Amino acid sequence: MVVRRSQDQLPFLLLLPNLVTISGMCLGLTSIRYTMVGRFELAVALLMLAAVIDGLDGLIARRLRATSDFGAELDSLSDFLCFGVAPGLLVYRFGLGEANALGWIAVLVFAAAGCLRLARFNVMRGDEATSKTHFTGVPAPAGAMLALLPVFLQLAGLIDTRQMPGLVGVWLALVGLLMISRIPTLSPKALRVPRWGVGGLFVGTVIGMGMIVTRIWLLAVVIDVIYVALLLPAIWKMRGRILR
Repeated sequence: MVVRRSQDQLPFLLLLPNLVTISGMCLGLTSIRYTMVGRFELAVALLMLAAVIDGLDGLIARRLRATSDFGAELDSLSDFLCFGVAPGLLVYRFGLGEANALGWIAVLVFAAAGCLRLARFNVMRGDEATSKTHFTGVPAPAGAMLALLPVFLQLAGLIDTRQMPGLVGVWLALVGLLMISRIPTLSPKALRVPRWGVGGLFVGTVIGMGMIVTRIWLLAVVIDVIYVALLLPAIWKMRGRILR
């Protein structure tokens, strides 16, 4: 009887990473809801929070030694919803307009690229050499934040991106292509901070925290621009064979 009881129970800590993943998925679904009613700032904020949670669930799973194939598949499905479907719908409603047929094609390209990206990631999951040094293509959460750049620019009051739906559509499709490209992109696991840069990192963190509560959309624009700047050398190096 004692043995049967132990077999019918699971430690809560083993379930915690999956609970975090489900929470992120709920944020993505709720973002879609607010997108449909035109509350774009809240919808974007929920996607940004989902991106943070996406980074936490894997970290929690590794720290608790609670990784599993089930958790990995659940994470991929949640990522497709939060970073493939939700950002595309948000950009479409915000900057492309429901009557823009070409804009909808850009949304389809982005969502399909996100799906293909996650499928490829699942296949390559066991490639330790790749996972420890760099990602292949832009990761889904980073792609979602790049796709939202036109929204960030508008909310920050820098550019009226709603007046240029063609450029917004091209940008959305381009980000999708970057997600399924062969460009090596930076992995957080490979980041190293020199001793002389520790103080600057602390100061940058303080500035970032201040901007979160004062100019969060401007901060999002700055982060996207920095990320694109880091991508440009790799794009130039692999020109002509990005999608091969």
